[in-house]
Amino acid sequence: MVKNKDLVNMDKKELEKHLREIRMELIKSNSEVASGTTPKSPGRIRQSKKTIARILTLINKKSDKKTKEEIKKDE
Repeated sequence: MVKNKDLVNMDKKELEKHLREIRMELIKSNSEVASGTTPKSPGRIRQSKKTIARILTLINKKSDKKTKEEIKKDE
């Protein structure tokens, strides 16, 4: 998993790319659970969900900063 420091340093496009990758991993893990097999690492599901939340939070923060800067420029 990626550390929070690394996520903060990524730009928006890199975050979105990483978000897609993690979501695909989560889908695979969830399908393993749904089929009744034991997942390779059960803790990874929880960790993936938390990482997705972190990435979405950072994307929203970065977009908020840009909109605030645009509002200041318009004034």
